[in-house]
Amino acid sequence: MGVTLNQITVGEQAMIKELKSTGGMRRRLLDIGLVENTNIQCLGCSPSGDPKAYLIRGAVIAIRSEDCNNILIIK
Repeated sequence: MGVTLNQITVGEQAMIKELKSTGGMRRRLLDIGLVENTNIQCLGCSPSGDPKAYLIRGAVIAIRSEDCNNILIIK
């Protein structure tokens, strides 16, 4: 499948390669700016470890682990 967004740690950056999500979740991810070649940085995670906070196009967005599994990245 490739490298997923779940595989970056706090402080790391990556670039969006592809979204594998479908339906409403895909639409929401596209609406917040998760399109191909977008830079993304992991800023932190909740005390339980899920969700994590990401910096996407100047906005901080929390994304659940199950949704991150459908986001392919390039480190």
